Amino acid sequence: MSTPETNPDSTPAAEEIRDIAEVAAIEIITTAAVHLMSAAAVKCGLAEGHDAEELTDLDEARKLITALAGLVTSAAPEIGSQHAGPLRDGLRSLQLAFREASAFPDAPGQGPGEKLTGPVN
Repeated sequence: MSTPETNPDSTPAAEEIRDIAEVAAIEIITTAAVHLMSAAAVKCGLAEGHDAEELTDLDEARKLITALAGLVTSAAPEIGSQHAGPLRDGLRSLQLAFREASAFPDAPGQGPGEKLTGPVN
């Protein structure tokens, strides 16, 4: 029987590395995109609950949406339209939600991520 002392490859870190090596790139990319989408939705004020307004932070939402746009735009050729299409739809919804939540909406093409995706209307 091996222990971490006798077999350094059985450490928790080594097990995590083996686990991540078994995950397909598409899954890692889409998981990262979903995390960015979820965080941006909360920051746009789309969270459920009585404290949704308190959680709204459009400056943070702008950063998250722009990062999401970069990921989706750059990954789309690699992950194919089957996976990129729904991510683009989610991104567009967040861009529109951001515009709606803004007291002074950005000009077309100037909203978060629009330099990467083009104007959203």
